[in-house]
Amino acid sequence: MKTIVQKDIVETFKKLNGILSEFSEIELNTVPYKGSWTAAQTTQHIILVCSGYPELFAGKTEKTARKPDEKIKEIESIFLDFKTKMDAPDFIKPEIKDYSKNSLTLTLLNIESDLLNASETCDLTLTCLDFEVPGFGKFTILEWIYFGLIHVQRHTKQLQDIFNYATKL
Repeated sequence: MKTIVQKDIVETFKKLNGILSEFSEIELNTVPYKGSWTAAQTTQHIILVCSGYPELFAGKTEKTARKPDEKIKEIESIFLDFKTKMDAPDFIKPEIKDYSKNSLTLTLLNIESDLLNASETCDLTLTCLDFEVPGFGKFTILEWIYFGLIHVQRHTKQLQDIFNYATKL
């Protein structure tokens, strides 16, 4: 299981970093259309969502009384439905400012490293008790990793759409 999780982490971040590298610093910080985040804000949102996992995984946990991957399909069905517009809670909304592409890229590398480390060293079947996503209940460490990856996949597509829009101008 760990090998599959690690492959998924590497692939997901490879795609994210691939599209991120396509943006110029100016394109990254330009609002593509009314009501949209910039590519940099979208990336910062990914960072806010995927940060803090090592601390969460090191927090209170308990043995899981269900399949440890039970909620992954539900997460995918919601977050990979690109027709559904979602509104992020305030604590994961990015600040409106210009961001450094290099800084965003380095932070993403650290998050990828944290996830790879967790997938190697943590018992992925344990349920985390310190935080839950409203409407989903408590996640196992495995589900938290996939929540992050699925979220990254959603916004990687959004970044691709922003890039396509920005480079058409």
